[in-house]
Amino acid sequence: MASTERQEREMCQKAKQALRQGVKDPIEALRLQCLSRGASGIKGLGRTFRIFDDDGNKKLDRGEFSKGLSDYGLVMDDEDVAGIFSTIDADGSGFIDFDEFLKHLRPPMNKNRRSLVLKAFNKLDKTGDGVVTIEDLKGVYNVKKHPKYISGEWTEEQIFLKFLESYDTPNEADGQVTKAEFVNYYSGVSASIDNDAYFDLMMRNSWKL
Repeated sequence: MASTERQEREMCQKAKQALRQGVKDPIEALRLQCLSRGASGIKGLGRTFRIFDDDGNKKLDRGEFSKGLSDYGLVMDDEDVAGIFSTIDADGSGFIDFDEFLKHLRPPMNKNRRSLVLKAFNKLDKTGDGVVTIEDLKGVYNVKKHPKYISGEWTEEQIFLKFLESYDTPNEADGQVTKAEFVNYYSGVSASIDNDAYFDLMMRNSWKL
């Protein structure tokens, strides 16, 4: 149900090609660097920022913001980092809300695409608490036809965890997916699909919407 490997490859290639051609807008350059890592690239940056958020207020100062970008391996000069920070810090408080920043960073999805993504998430989120866990997947995702379940290699729970990992940052899987993470993931997928009708078909077929 996650994006296909082909779509992932195409998105990475498009992003890398655009970066090679040169991008003037620092936010667009940052977005492309994230997308060059795949559909979970933006979400991975969000996870990195959360590590710096010691008090849980979801805010970063300029130094934390710069260090977060650097720790995630994103290459930006100081002037561009300052420009991005100033753009997001519209009220001049000296802090940015990193959820707000991630909204700026997501590739734009039109209303119809976003609606399909949210429908898919809501179908998965049986408890309606905004987080998809293994408990939510039971009864929604049938593992009985999964080759590794049939062969006895994996248990039902292992297959559920593997499914959730599709939407998680590599090596940082926590066994749950928030609505924001799901939207971030599909923003990346959406960026690799130019045709609205194809995106619509993919989502409806994947999630039986």
